[in-house]
Amino acid sequence: METDNRLKQWEWHQFSANDIDQIRPLIKKDDGEWLRQLLNNRTNCLRIKVDESGGKVVQGSLIYKQNFDVEEDYHIFHFYITANRMITVDLKFSALKHINSDSLVKRINRTENAVDGFLFFLGELMNEMLVEIDQFEDALKTLIWSIRKRNETGILEKVYARRHELLIWKSLLIPIKEVRMAIEEANFEDTSNGEIFTRTCRRIDRAMELLNEYEHEVDSIINLEEVISSHRGNEIMKTLTVITIIFTPIMAYGALWGMNFKYMPELEWKHGYLISIIIIMVSTVLLYGYLKVKGWTGDLLKGRKRGSFFK
Repeated sequence: METDNRLKQWEWHQFSANDIDQIRPLIKKDDGEWLRQLLNNRTNCLRIKVDESGGKVVQGSLIYKQNFDVEEDYHIFHFYITANRMITVDLKFSALKHINSDSLVKRINRTENAVDGFLFFLGELMNEMLVEIDQFEDALKTLIWSIRKRNETGILEKVYARRHELLIWKSLLIPIKEVRMAIEEANFEDTSNGEIFTRTCRRIDRAMELLNEYEHEVDSIINLEEVISSHRGNEIMKTLTVITIIFTPIMAYGALWGMNFKYMPELEWKHGYLISIIIIMVSTVLLYGYLKVKGWTGDLLKGRKRGSFFK
């Protein structure tokens, strides 16, 4: 469905990918490649062109929404921007949960040129992302304190899930940053120094800076969890080793007196059973005392403090 800007300075046309015949008259003759992208391209792309008359064109495709759990569940739109014309294809405002589409369209229509209109949309798209990044921040904060309160093995899986979300956020943000750089490279008049361009650039930089900081936090959590997991593994192995050593006398004497040789003098002892128990107990205590003196038992017999990381 086509929607034209009411202002005379520039035009905004919105279409679906099925409206190729209506789009073709609005673009330059040598831009057939962009039309083919509408039907076949399902990834981010970007091109900057300058025609013989010096007219500048920024065109491409942009994924602006992505489901964190399903790879194929995403929204992509295609754009064709000149100084006085903006064409958007398959741009669904309904996918933007935190934006009033009617108000957004009116504000875009009030901008002075097509490039500012597109930059204004990118700025509002960044606002949408920043709201959801704030929600990610809340989930990350909860995760950080979960490590302190309930440091279970499942925490590491949750950490990697947050790490995956960060990667998706960056995969969405980097193409938007590239579009901003492309518009700056094209050097449209009255755009690079304009208020809308500056505000949009700052929002993009703010979102990128936030994601970088959150990435450092998640990496720190991963490093902490790896240290904790390694410590737990060492504690388990040390515990099993100490238990094995302590019970060695029992196993050794049990194996010795469990033999079926015909001549075993201990079998004739009147108090052999009691003596064997005493020998086993004394050997076990002496062995444990030796480990304790050497410091090889560590803090295995000490209880964990409440709130300890190593549960």
